[in-house]
Amino acid sequence: MTDITTVTFDLWQTLLLDNRAVGSARAMVRLEGTQQALDRFGEAYELEHIREAYRACYRHCRLIREEGLDISFQDQVEVFVNNISDGLVERLDPVTLQEIARVYADSFLVHPPKPHTQALAVLRDLKAMGLGIGLISNTGMTPGALFRTFLEQHGLLSYFDTLTFSDEVKLAKPNREIFMLTLRAMGASPSESIHVGDHVTNDVVGANMLGMKTVWITGFYERDDPEDPKSDPDATVDDLGLVSSAVAQLSGRQLPG
Repeated sequence: MTDITTVTFDLWQTLLLDNRAVGSARAMVRLEGTQQALDRFGEAYELEHIREAYRACYRHCRLIREEGLDISFQDQVEVFVNNISDGLVERLDPVTLQEIARVYADSFLVHPPKPHTQALAVLRDLKAMGLGIGLISNTGMTPGALFRTFLEQHGLLSYFDTLTFSDEVKLAKPNREIFMLTLRAMGASPSESIHVGDHVTNDVVGANMLGMKTVWITGFYERDDPEDPKSDPDATVDDLGLVSSAVAQLSGRQLPG
């Protein structure tokens, strides 16, 4: 058996837990903050009009990510602003545009997700087992810089040897290259690595296709075809707290304690 040296994690609904209500509150901060910044600049828009621009931006970014790519956070903000009014980015002064970008990003800290209660314990276990730990995250509407800040605030950042965020590398899971980029930074090969995540396509299929072992956390997504070997994980758990044991079994390493 190939020696397992490395474990990579998804972020959303794996180490951090979010829900629709918190996401909606976060979106409202973005919409109202944008409306206020534009009002101060001298361009008034109804909140529902800004909401439609936000939804159009979301659809635009989702289509890009479905191709395994991503755009930078600043580019996403500019797509949003230009959906409010064509050419608005060019009409705005830099201070107003930066204010919109700031409120768009900082909404994550106003209405943050919750770190999984077992996140710290699992990361400690894997580090104690002598494994390298990486993070691979599709960032959605929040920049990677804010995730780093949040992880540091909750004592999680120091456990990661490498963090890869889609808005920073312009790649998105399940693109094999975002996995390889992370593994190369850690000096690891796919055959000696395990990926942990909740999303069947992005995490299980993406890592499987590269030759990594996979641990699937159930409860958020279902397999479209349970008979499809591409979506067949090496281990299935129903909670992050069970990941340490699954990794120990797949790697042949002993759990600490």
